[in-house]
Amino acid sequence: MGFVGEVWQVRTGAEAGAEPVGEILIDDADFPWLSGKFTPGPAFDTVRDLFARELALAQADGEWARWEEAYDEIRRQVTLTSPDGPVPEFLLHIEGERAWFRWIDEPFDEDEEAPDGG
Repeated sequence: MGFVGEVWQVRTGAEAGAEPVGEILIDDADFPWLSGKFTPGPAFDTVRDLFARELALAQADGEWARWEEAYDEIRRQVTLTSPDGPVPEFLLHIEGERAWFRWIDEPFDEDEEAPDGG
């Protein structure tokens, strides 16, 4: 698939002065997930514990509300950038030297109401 070999960037969320959290060298593309080798950057220590907490909550039974809170904090603190530019929406997990994620190139419109179906 076309993604293998690409390098995606994870950075702190502050646009002016964003710091490298790390990069992901894609080595597997299993739609909708991409995964690869994660190489930490200088800012990884600032979010390492947050990613560990998020993954532990994702794997725990009945912790979805707490997982959502943890993931919302990840989304506030980091950005994901493809070789083509920033990705507005993503779900990213980092564990050791591996990272895996899914993404969409259109931002979610959280203010839009769901259709009422009738």
